[in-house]
Amino acid sequence: MRPTGRTVTAVVGTALLLGCVSTPAASTPAPSRHADRVLVFSKTAAFRHDSIPDGIKALKELGTSAGFRVDATEDATAFNPANLRRYAAVVFLSTTGDVLTDRQQRSFESYIHHGGGYVGIHAAADTEYDWQFYGGLVGAYFQGHPAIQPARTVVEDRAHPATSALGADWNRTDEWYNYRSNPRSSVHVLASLDESSYTGGTMNGDHPIAWCQNYAGGRSFYTGVGHLPSAYAEPALRQHLLGGLRWATGKAQADCRPENGYQPLFDGTSQTGWRQAGPGTFTLSDDGTLTSSGGMGMLWYADRSFGAYSLKLDWKAQGDDNSGVFVGFPPSDDPWSAVSQGYEIQIDATDAPDRTTGAVYGFKSADVKKRDRALNPPGEWNTYEIRVEGERLRVWLNGVRINDFTNTDPARSLRDGHIGIQNHGADDQVSFRDIRIKELPVPPVKAPATPAATGH
Repeated sequence: MRPTGRTVTAVVGTALLLGCVSTPAASTPAPSRHADRVLVFSKTAAFRHDSIPDGIKALKELGTSAGFRVDATEDATAFNPANLRRYAAVVFLSTTGDVLTDRQQRSFESYIHHGGGYVGIHAAADTEYDWQFYGGLVGAYFQGHPAIQPARTVVEDRAHPATSALGADWNRTDEWYNYRSNPRSSVHVLASLDESSYTGGTMNGDHPIAWCQNYAGGRSFYTGVGHLPSAYAEPALRQHLLGGLRWATGKAQADCRPENGYQPLFDGTSQTGWRQAGPGTFTLSDDGTLTSSGGMGMLWYADRSFGAYSLKLDWKAQGDDNSGVFVGFPPSDDPWSAVSQGYEIQIDATDAPDRTTGAVYGFKSADVKKRDRALNPPGEWNTYEIRVEGERLRVWLNGVRINDFTNTDPARSLRDGHIGIQNHGADDQVSFRDIRIKELPVPPVKAPATPAATGH
C-alpha cells in the first residue's frame, strides 16, 4: 500500500508511537560464486541410458539460451577442488553405480559445503549407494520401476522456477522410478506422481518425483524424469530442467525448506470462503492464479479468523506494482479496517524502506540486504511465509527470514484476526497462487508481573 492521506494517519502515526526496533534476520545462503558455468557429469558404472547424449545436448542448448556455459565430462578426475571451484553447479545426468573414488567424493563434499549446487536427473538416484553424503544430497535412492507408460504428475509447488511454468497437472510418458524411501520429511517436494494414473507405483500413494533442498551448505535439485531420448525435446521438460539449474546455480530463488501439514485457503479452483472488501476485484485465471485489478480494496478470508499459524503464499509482480498481505484484523467489509487494526506485509519494489517488499508496512523495514538477495525480479514468482505466534510476526521470503516484528500496540492484537490480500489500484497488477496455512500451538499470554510486597 502506498501512502495516501488516510493511510498516513492510520498507519504511520501508529508507527511513530511504536518505533522500529531492528532485529537481525536469519542468515541467507551466499550467492553462487560462479553462476555462469555448469559441469554435466554422466559417467556410468552400471546400466547406461541411451538418452545421455540427448540430455547433454539439451543442457548445452539451455545454457546458451540462459547465459551460462555447460561443460560435459565422464572423467571422474574432474572432481578435484581446483576444477570444481570453476562451477556453480554439477549435474549428475543419469549416472549409475560407483562413479567416484573416496578422494573424489571428499572433494565433492567440500564443494557442496562451500555453497556448490547439485542437479540430479533420473538415474542420478541409482548412484553411489554406499556414500552416505550423496544419499542425503540426492534425497532418495532408486528401488525399481514398472514399464514405460503415461502418468499424471501433480505439481505441488508452482512458484519454484523448475515448476512455475507447468500447470497443476503434468501428463507425460516416462520410466517412473520407485524409491527406497519417501524423502518428503527432509526435502521440499515440487511434484509427485498420482499412482492411480498408472500401474506399478509402490509408494503407497505419496510418490515424490521432483524435489529441492538446501543441503550441507549447498543447493540440491533432483528430478526423476528423463529416461527417454525424446524427453529432452519436450518444451515443458526443458523448462523444468532449466528452472532447476537456475535455482541450483543461484540465478533464481525459492523456498526449498520441507513443507508439511499445510491446508489450502485458496487452491486455484474456487474463492469459497473469500470475500471482496472495497472497490476493485481479483480475477481467477484458468491456471489457478488470482490477479488484482482496480482498488483500493482487499480480498479477505471471511470464513474464520486465525491465532497462531504459518501462512504461505506465492506472489508475482509484473513491474513496479503494489500489493500486500494483511493479517490480524477484525472481520469487516471496509478494507481500511485492516489498515487501522491489522498489519500489512508489503509487496512493492520502489517505496521507502518501511514500505517496500517484506516490510511490516509503516512499522518495520525488512532486512534490506537479505531481502534483496532472496528476491526474484518482476515477472518471476516469490514465496512468503508469514508466521504469527502470539504478538510476534516473522516474514520469510523464498525461505530466508527477512523480518521479525512484535506488536506492542494495545489497540491491535495478532492473537486473533483475519487474512487478506490487497488489490491496490488500477495501475497495480499482482498475482497470487496457492494460499495455504498451518495452525501452530497458541503461545500462552504472559501474566503481568505482581509488585513485590512491602512492609509497613
